[in-house]
Amino acid sequence: MNGFTILRGMRHYVGKIRTMRNEIRTQRFMNALPADIRKDIGWPDMYAERRHHGN
Repeated sequence: MNGFTILRGMRHYVGKIRTMRNEIRTQRFMNALPADIRKDIGWPDMYAERRHHGN
């Protein structure tokens, strides 16, 4: 196992952590919106369906 392989693995791990943090931040932001705006954009129904299908 060389240094490049280790760095590639760490980059992959850091990317996953960054994605998870961004999703959590987005969920918090969307949940902070007024209920009527969330309903208009389909939050959280559209998001939950998207996550369920894996897109």
